[in-house]
Amino acid sequence: MSYSIQQIANILNAKSTIVDDVIIEHLLIDSRKISFPKTSLFFALAGPRRDGHQFIKEAYDRGIRSFVVDEHYDYSIYNGANFLVVTDVLKVLQQIATFHRIQFNIPVIGITGSNGKTIVKEWLYQLLQNSFNIVRSPRSYNSQVGVPLSVWQMNNQHTLGIFEAGISTVDEMQHLEKMIQPTLGVFTNIGNAHDDGFENRSQKIIEKLRLFRNVETLVFNADNEEILHQIKQLNLANQFSWGKHVGCDLQIIKFTKYNLTTTIDATYKKELISISVPFVDEASVQNACTCWAVLLALNVDYKIIESGIKQLQSVEMRMQLQPIINNCVLLNDSYSNDVSSFYIALDYIVSNAGNFKKTIILSDFSGITKDDSSVYTTLIQELKTRNINKFIGIGEAIWQHKKDFFAAGVESYFYQTTTDFLQANTTHSFKDEYILLKGGRVFNFERISKWLQHKTHQTVMEINLTALVHNLKEYQKHLLPSTKTMAMVKAFSYGSGSIEIARALQFQKVDYLAVAYADEGIDLRKAGISLPIMILNVDEENFDSLIEYNLEPEIFSFNIYNAFHQYLLQQGIQDFPVHIKLNTGMNRLGFETTDVYELCFNIRRQKTMHIKSVLSHLVSSEAAMDDQFTQKQLALFEFACESIEKNMGYSFIKHIANSAAIFRHPQSQYNMVRLGIGLYGVDSAVENQLQLQTVSTLKTTIAQIRTIKSTDTVGYNRKGIVKRESKIATVRIGYADGLSRALGNGVGAMLVNGKLAPIIGNVCMDMTMLDITDIDKVRKEMLWKYLAKTFLCSKWLNGAIQLPMKRSAPLAKE
Repeated sequence: MSYSIQQIANILNAKSTIVDDVIIEHLLIDSRKISFPKTSLFFALAGPRRDGHQFIKEAYDRGIRSFVVDEHYDYSIYNGANFLVVTDVLKVLQQIATFHRIQFNIPVIGITGSNGKTIVKEWLYQLLQNSFNIVRSPRSYNSQVGVPLSVWQMNNQHTLGIFEAGISTVDEMQHLEKMIQPTLGVFTNIGNAHDDGFENRSQKIIEKLRLFRNVETLVFNADNEEILHQIKQLNLANQFSWGKHVGCDLQIIKFTKYNLTTTIDATYKKELISISVPFVDEASVQNACTCWAVLLALNVDYKIIESGIKQLQSVEMRMQLQPIINNCVLLNDSYSNDVSSFYIALDYIVSNAGNFKKTIILSDFSGITKDDSSVYTTLIQELKTRNINKFIGIGEAIWQHKKDFFAAGVESYFYQTTTDFLQANTTHSFKDEYILLKGGRVFNFERISKWLQHKTHQTVMEINLTALVHNLKEYQKHLLPSTKTMAMVKAFSYGSGSIEIARALQFQKVDYLAVAYADEGIDLRKAGISLPIMILNVDEENFDSLIEYNLEPEIFSFNIYNAFHQYLLQQGIQDFPVHIKLNTGMNRLGFETTDVYELCFNIRRQKTMHIKSVLSHLVSSEAAMDDQFTQKQLALFEFACESIEKNMGYSFIKHIANSAAIFRHPQSQYNMVRLGIGLYGVDSAVENQLQLQTVSTLKTTIAQIRTIKSTDTVGYNRKGIVKRESKIATVRIGYADGLSRALGNGVGAMLVNGKLAPIIGNVCMDMTMLDITDIDKVRKEMLWKYLAKTFLCSKWLNGAIQLPMKRSAPLAKE
C-alpha cells in the first residue's frame, strides 16, 4: 500500500510545501540507506548524538525529494523538493505508522519482555511461515523508531504480523501499542535490563503489559510471581500460561537433556505431551517453551508443532568470536550487560571453550545497585560451578564485592575503571585462553578488545594523504560532471591503510567505497566511515554482518543470490541494495549476460533485493592492442544493462571503467567509475598522461650491521657473494611481510639515509640483508615505484599479513 505525499500531509495535518505529489512507498531515517529516492520520505529525526536535519543535504544530493522536518528548519535552499513541517518529527513518524496499521484486519502477534524477544519472533516465523504470509520486525527493530519502520512494511499480501516492542522507561509502550495493535500478546520474561529507567520491577512490568491492553489472548510464563500478579490485574478474557506450577495451561513436568537436545514433557488439557528442542542452554529452552505455548494458543496441529520445534534453527545475535594474541580466543559481547544476557554468554563459553582456560572480563551489571549482594553471590556460585579459571571485574559496584570472590577461592582481579585495567596489565597476562568480554557500553570495552588484538612491528608504511588527494583530482579531471566515483580500498587499501584512506576519501566526497571482504567493511564502519560500501566477495558466513553494518554485496552467481535471498527472507528484510556483477570477458566472477532474464524474474518476484548498480570488469583497458576486445566488452555490457532496466522497470548505476579506462575509454564512464591502483600512484596504462604521486612509502629499521671479509657469503645457500670487505645491514622485513623473494640477490634495493642499498643474498622470511658499503657510490635513482608494484601483488597487500602504519617513521641510522 502506498500514499501520495499530499495524503500523508493531510493525515499528519502538517504544514506543507509540495511541488510534486509523488507516491511514497518507503520511510527513511538514514541518508546512507537510500535505494528508492523518488518514492522515499525522509524523516529528519533529532537524537541525543545526531540531528537528522544535518543530513538533509546529503539525502537531497542522493535524489531524495520528500522530507519531514521540524518547524525551525530553513528548507528554502532546496529547489524542487517536498517538505512537510511538523512540531515533532518522531511523533508524526509514529502517527503515519499507526494510520497505516489500521488499514489491515489481520492477526498480529506483539512480543515484549526483557530478553528473548527477537529469538521468539524469529522462531515463530520459522514455525508459522508455511501457514501464513508473515510480515515481521527486521532484526531487533523494537524501539520508538524501529517499530514504525516495521509496521510500515505491512501490505495486502500479508496474513499475519509479528512485531517486537522494547522500552527503556515509562510512557513509551503506549506509543508502540498504538502502532502494533496486537491481537495476540507474548510476554517472554522479566529481567534487569533497563531497570534504571523505572522506579522498581513492578513498574517496569506494568509498563510492558500496556502492549497487551486490547489483545484477545496473552501468552506468558507464570513461574514469575511478579508477572503473574500484574497480569491478573488486567482481567483479560483469554490468558494462556505456561510453567511448572499446577494450574498452568501448559504445565511443564520435566526437562531431559541428552547430547545437544532437550526433551520437554508437559501436560496440556489433561494429556501428557512432549517436544524435543535442538538446544540445551536454559535461555533457548525457555524461548522454545514460549513458542510452544503460542502455537497451542493458535490451535496449530500438534504434529506440525512437534516437527517444527525439532527443526528450529539458532538465531545469530551480537556476540563476536575472533582469534587474538597469544593463542587466545575472544568472545566479544560488550554491547550490553544485564544479568540474563550474561548467563547466555556464559553458557556459550562453557560449551565451546574446549581445552582453553576460561576467563571472564565483566563490568558492573546494568540496573544493579552496589548493595545488591544477591546478584554477586549467585555469580560467584555460577563461576565455581562452571569451572571458570579466571575472573576480572571492572566497575565500582563489582569492586565492592571483591572480598566475597576472594573468600570463595575464585582467582579474581578487580579494577574500578577500564583505564585502571589497561594500565595494570600487559598482553602477556593472557595465553591459551577463551575470554568472554562482557560489559555495558559506558565502560568502553572496545578499548580492551582492540588491546587484546594489538601487535607490534618495527616495519611501517608511511602514507601521504596529500598525494592520495592529488591523484584523485588528477583522475577527476577526466570525468564527466555527472559521473560518480567508487574508490577501491580493498586489501588494506593496496597496503596503504584502509581507515585513514577511507577517511580522506570521505572528506573528498567520493560516492562509494569498495572492499574485498565483509570484515574490511566492518572495520571501516567501526571507524566511523558512513559512505556506501560495496563488498566484492561475499559468502554466507558474512550475511549477518552485511545487514548489521549496512554493507552492500556484489551478487555474482545464482548460488550466492539464492543463499542471500533465503537469509533476507528469514530476517524479514525487503529491497536490500545489491550490486549485480556481469561477466563480459574476464571469466572470473559474474552472471553470464544470458542469465539476465532469469535473474530479473527472481528479483521482481521475490522482492528481497533491489539493484543498486550493475557492473563488469574490463580485461585489458590499459593496452592499446586490446582496444577492439574492450569495445566488445562495452557493447555486451550496454546490451545487458538495457535488458535489466527493461525487465526491472527502474534505472540503476552502471560501472565498468577502471583507472586506465577513465581516460583511455571515456565512453565507458557511464554513471560511475572505479578508481583502483591509480589512486595510489601507479599508472597502469603507462602512458604518462597523469601526474601521479607516490602515496605509500615502506620503511623499516636495521636490526644489526656487520663487516664481513671478501671470502664470506651472505644468507641462505651462500647466494650473497661479496668480492671485497663489505658492510652488511640486516633489516626487519622479509617475504612473510610481502617483500617478494624475486627482489633478492641485487635485483631490488632499499633507500638507507636517502641512498640506494642493494639487497644481497636471498630475501628471508622476516629479515633482508642490504649491502651498505660505500653507499655514496650507489646509483641515485629511486626504486620505490618498482617496489610498490611488486608489493601490490604480495600476500601482505592481499590481507594475509597487515603491517602497522604510522604517519612518520625515521629510517634507522648506522
